[in-house]
Amino acid sequence: MAQARERGLPLGPRDLSETRTSQVLQPGVILTTIVRGASDPADTWTVEISIPGGGPDPDAPPTALSTHDAADRLAASLRSAGFESRVEDVTTPRLADFPGGSLGFRVRIGNHPTKAAADAQLAAVRAAGFTASTVFTGWDGASTDRGPWVVRVLTIDPRVFRGTLAGDFGPDIERRETTSVLAAARGATAAVNAGFFVLDPAAGAPGDPAGVGVYDGRLLSEAVNGRPSLVFSKNAHATVTRNTWTGTVSSGRRTLRLDGLNRVPGLIRNCGGLGDTPTDRPLHDTTCTDPDELVAFTADYGASTPVGPGAEAIVDAHNRVVAVRTPRGGPLPVGARSVQGTGTRAADLTNLAQPGQKLTITSRLTGARSDYVINGGPELVRDGRQYATPTRDGMVHPNDPSWYYGWAAKRNPRTIAGVDDRGRVVLATVDGRATSSLGLSIAESAAVAQALGMRDAINLDGGGSTTMVADDKVINTPSDAAGERPVGDAILVLP
Repeated sequence: MAQARERGLPLGPRDLSETRTSQVLQPGVILTTIVRGASDPADTWTVEISIPGGGPDPDAPPTALSTHDAADRLAASLRSAGFESRVEDVTTPRLADFPGGSLGFRVRIGNHPTKAAADAQLAAVRAAGFTASTVFTGWDGASTDRGPWVVRVLTIDPRVFRGTLAGDFGPDIERRETTSVLAAARGATAAVNAGFFVLDPAAGAPGDPAGVGVYDGRLLSEAVNGRPSLVFSKNAHATVTRNTWTGTVSSGRRTLRLDGLNRVPGLIRNCGGLGDTPTDRPLHDTTCTDPDELVAFTADYGASTPVGPGAEAIVDAHNRVVAVRTPRGGPLPVGARSVQGTGTRAADLTNLAQPGQKLTITSRLTGARSDYVINGGPELVRDGRQYATPTRDGMVHPNDPSWYYGWAAKRNPRTIAGVDDRGRVVLATVDGRATSSLGLSIAESAAVAQALGMRDAINLDGGGSTTMVADDKVINTPSDAAGERPVGDAILVLP
């Protein structure tokens, strides 16, 4: 039943209309759809210009934001070419570990009632030699915007729930599947997309979790050390924690440190490892590198381990080395695991692992652990208070305010997960990148998570990945032009 509410989600002015419609999907599982606000004529389509050089370095790539002087120079060039332009100061709110304030200045042209009209002006701007794109001002994150927002919330009550809550990556780690395919394969009542994952083959194996992954009690992907995760049991008891991963491979009295688990050696998506370039700290949507690595593999990775220069020790179910192959890569025998070495670590591995010897592989996760651990970030709510941590979790890129502007300050589709004071698991999706639903900034995500009653909450993968499935149908509107995006893993509500 739909109900109008006087006070609702903390989005836009307090006088906005809001309806909530709820239905029971199975005992202990409630789906609530929230629609807040309506289209605002004050929001328009505009043309946003990329600023050449991005500041004092003329060889730097174009950016969305820059210094006031650089933005003024670009605006003057546009006016000389016959385009009336404006320079806008972009400000963002303070968060738990981010000072907020001015991020920089952007340059825009025009305000149009339709995207088609803005695209026509965009064509003229590009023809004049400028780099630009069309954007909807409702995505900027202004607190005066009147919507609309479309939020869908799954609430799973472990006191009533008699099904299974699960994380699932599909047949293997190195391939992506859509949330709806993962849900259908397990007969799920409902599902949402889950953690961050590798998308570009240049960054590793597409589908590989870009952070921690524990599935049915098995640790299959290492953590982006220090980042938050959603930890939950099959019977829907959950918490939010921060994890650190360590691994070793040893033979006799010799022990070597592992760098990773079930990923392409040398490529560390979202960083957060040890001894990697350019940083050991989490750095979102960045692929750190390390030419000298030891990475362990299980059969869950895929049909074959990654092929390339280096060495690979194959270990049977009794922890005996059955083969050492160079170059590395290929199928694993049934029940076998392996360790790959690249660069200088290849010789370390071949000196350690000889056929017939015992080779012990360890993989440990600090922090809370349960049947499932799903990666995410930033943290949004802690102990019932808004506590967004984009700096700690790598969503602030040094010397690149344009990245924070696009990913955190602007509104995007979001998937949020947490637990409330009653111990219920709460999974929410918010559509975005559309005029029918504006999406959320990270600051707004924290406010919405708190308003939904979450005691502890984190941001999961969003953007084009944001998907919710119920009763065998995708019930939200994924933002990718191609439709539902294949993802790395999903959280499934099983009957």
